[in-house]
Amino acid sequence: MKLIYRQGTILDLAEMKDLAVKSWSQFQQQLTEENWAKLYSTLTDINTFTDLLNLANCIVCCDNDKIIGMAFLVPSGNPTVIYDQAWSYIRFITVDPDFAGRGIGRKLTTTCTDLARQSGESVIALHTSELMNNARHIYESLGFKIVREIDQRLGKRFWLYKLDLIS
Repeated sequence: MKLIYRQGTILDLAEMKDLAVKSWSQFQQQLTEENWAKLYSTLTDINTFTDLLNLANCIVCCDNDKIIGMAFLVPSGNPTVIYDQAWSYIRFITVDPDFAGRGIGRKLTTTCTDLARQSGESVIALHTSELMNNARHIYESLGFKIVREIDQRLGKRFWLYKLDLIS
């Protein structure tokens, strides 16, 4: 297995959507039917990915030209109800469950962090949920700190993490 990390493009949309559905489906049983329907709707909406591609730097991980991981680095200046205007942030870190435990999520996160540093960002943030305890361990081991618990989404607890890039 030779993993390649590269820039994701609009040509990758169908694979990104398929990866998202496959990866996030592992949490279907932990969500109510209504909350799974909301998440599934987001995952299958092509605008979810086109909007992110228009806003963010997309990194994909490929195994034999098949996308098995992805992450989006949104630059500062794009505030949301979660993220401050001055922060860059990572969205949609996703890894094919068949490739879990191989360091792909960690590499996607560090690649986004490196890109943020290179572009002069001072803070990078992300949010994650109680569904993602393995991911939370990765973020914390990379130096991300919990800022606060944020409003529940999909009936689950979520936390906002941030990492200061300038010491």
